Amino acid sequence: MVEGGIAKPDKTKFSQCWKTTWKTPYIMRLSLSAGIGGLLFGYDTGVISGALLYIREDFQQVEKKTWLQEVIVSMAVAGAIFGAAFGGWINDSFGRKPSILVADILFFVGAIVMALAPAPWMIIIGRIFVGLGVGMASMTAPLYISEASPARIRGALVSTNGLLITGGQFLSYLINLAFTHAPGTWRWMLGVAGLPAVVQFFFMLSLPESPRWLYRRNKVEEARSILEKIYPANEVESELIALRNSVEAEKADEQAIGDNFIAKMKGALSNVVVRRGLYAGVTVQVAQQFSGINTVMYYSPTIVQFAGFASNKTALALSLVTSGLNAVGSIVSMAFVDRYGRRRMMIVSMFGIISCLVILSIVFFQAASHAPKISQLESTHFATNATCPSFLSASNPTSWNCMSCLKAECAFCANGANEVSILTRL
Repeated sequence: MVEGGIAKPDKTKFSQCWKTTWKTPYIMRLSLSAGIGGLLFGYDTGVISGALLYIREDFQQVEKKTWLQEVIVSMAVAGAIFGAAFGGWINDSFGRKPSILVADILFFVGAIVMALAPAPWMIIIGRIFVGLGVGMASMTAPLYISEASPARIRGALVSTNGLLITGGQFLSYLINLAFTHAPGTWRWMLGVAGLPAVVQFFFMLSLPESPRWLYRRNKVEEARSILEKIYPANEVESELIALRNSVEAEKADEQAIGDNFIAKMKGALSNVVVRRGLYAGVTVQVAQQFSGINTVMYYSPTIVQFAGFASNKTALALSLVTSGLNAVGSIVSMAFVDRYGRRRMMIVSMFGIISCLVILSIVFFQAASHAPKISQLESTHFATNATCPSFLSASNPTSWNCMSCLKAECAFCANGANEVSILTRL
C-alpha cells in the first residue's frame, strides 16, 4: 500500500499526468530517472538475441554446442531471480535509492565484462551480473516511482516503466542492427548497456529517497520536504496524514502477524481479498510467460534465420517488427486500459495470443511437412535441385547443423550470398 490510496482511473488520466508533470517537472525527472532501470531491463533482455548470432561466429564451441548458447541466454534470468530477492532486502533495509544505485553498478560491471570477454565463460559471468541488476531494477524502479509520485497520476507514471522496458527491447534491436558491420559487433552491442547505467547512477545521486521509506524510518521532516516538491502547498499536509495512516496501519499489521516470512505469508493468505488478488496475479503472470514471448525476444533473429533468412543483418531487421509491435502494444495498453478496464483488455489480448499461436502451429506444421529431406539417400536418388548440392559434395555432411544448411549455396533459403538463381528453384 502507498499513501494517497488508489486513485479512480478515467480516460483523462494521461492528459492529467501530462499537465501535472508540465507544471512540476521535478516529478517527471524523478520518474524518468528511476525508469531508466526499465530501459536497461528491456535492453539487456533483448540485446542478447542479436549478439548471439555473432558470438557463435567468434567462438566455435558456442556454434557447436546449443546448450552453451542456452546458458549464455538463461544466466541473465537466473541472476534476475536472485537479484529480485536481494533487491527486496535492500529496499527494506537501506532504501529504494541505494537499491537502484547498486543495480546500476551491476549493470555497468556486467556490460564491461561481456564487452571484453575473451571466452564464453566470461560472457556467462557478465550475464549473471546483468541479471542481478535486472532483478533489482524490476523490483525497485516501479516501487520507487509509485511511492514518490502523486496518487492521481501514479498509475500513469508507473506505466512508463513498462513502456521503457518494451522500448528498451526495441532499442536493443536497433543498436544490434547498427553494429552489424562494426568491428567487434557483439562486444559493442553488449557494452553499450553500460552507458545508460552510468547516466542513471549520476541522476539518482541528485534525487531523494522514497518519502514512504523515510517516514517508516521516522525521518518525518525529510519526507515532508520531498512531498513539498511533489504536491501543491495546500495538499502537503493531507498527503502527510495519508502517509502516516498508511504506515501506521502497515506496522500494526506487521505486529499482529509477526516479523518472520512464514508468519507474514500465513497472515496474507488468511485474508480473502489478498488471497484472491494473489491467485489472479499469479495466473496472469503464468499465462504471460507460457505465451512464449520471452523465447521470441531472446531468440527472435535465430528463429527468423531458421525460417530461411540466413543473413544476420536480414534476421535482425525482420526481428525489429516483433520488438516494434511489442512496444506499440504497450502504448495501446496504456491508452485504453483505464478506459475499458483491465479484465476486458486481458481477455482481448489472451484471445489474440491464442489465435496467433494456433496459426503459427499450423504454419510450422505445414512447413515441416513439405520441407525437402536432406540426406545422402535423397541426394543420390533424386534430382540435385530437390536437395542441397553443397551437402551432396561435402566431405563430412553428417557434421552439418541447421546454420550450415542455411549458409550453403542451396535454393531453399533467403541467404544474400546464395549464388543459386531463381530459375534453379523452378
